[in-house]
Amino acid sequence: MWQVLALRYAHHERTAAANFMGPVPDAHEAMPMDYFVWLLRGPEGREILVDTGYNAATAARRDRRLLRPVEDALRAVGSDPARIRDVIITHLHYDHAGNLDLFPNATFHIQDREVAFATGRHMCSICIRQTFEVEDVVLLIRALYAERVQFHDGEGEVAPGVTLHGIGGHSDGLQMVKVATERGPLVIAGDASHYYANMDRQIPFPIVFDLGAMIQGWRKARVLAGGDASLVIPGHDPLVRQRFPVSELDAEAWRLDLPPHS
Repeated sequence: MWQVLALRYAHHERTAAANFMGPVPDAHEAMPMDYFVWLLRGPEGREILVDTGYNAATAARRDRRLLRPVEDALRAVGSDPARIRDVIITHLHYDHAGNLDLFPNATFHIQDREVAFATGRHMCSICIRQTFEVEDVVLLIRALYAERVQFHDGEGEVAPGVTLHGIGGHSDGLQMVKVATERGPLVIAGDASHYYANMDRQIPFPIVFDLGAMIQGWRKARVLAGGDASLVIPGHDPLVRQRFPVSELDAEAWRLDLPPHS
């Protein structure tokens, strides 16, 4: 059984109109976005990190608010980036795959399709590549040549109780992470759904590469979670902070492996 911590490192103010591919009742309704990385803690103190966030330079370039560096978020809960041996990258967008240089001893777990996507012909189109940072991709390639990248093709396992599930959609090689916890199979959906509302209303987030794959990804997430929607965690929803208990270790960390508030 694994403990799962959602660590918030950034926040962005935006309206509902920016979060749905379609009309909303009130386009000007405030619907901010939180940015998380997820720390898994398992048997014998093993740690696995899901996604690596972005750094101060990227925050400034993209006009995003950085609440604290990712390394500070990790240290606040007693983790040391240099000790982490496995990092899962759900996809290579700037807010999920920056800071790779913080983890010099880690193996990066990623889907074959995502690396091919981020280095292939689709990056000739600015409307697709704008969500990627070239230096993040370069760091991954450097790790590859240093034999620190583990490729997965669809389904994969990082450790007993931690499995990967390629779905595509938002990005061509996006993957979800299923984690065995005391309350059941928790699914870190990442950007398969940015908000609970994208899944619940069946209205996609507007940044999408394959719409059909995204919709099928919502269904697969529910299946992986055993049909329990509370076990599916979206990638950016501030409601996560309302629904789950705060960790005793840090006020900006939430325990997803514990039951949500009723």
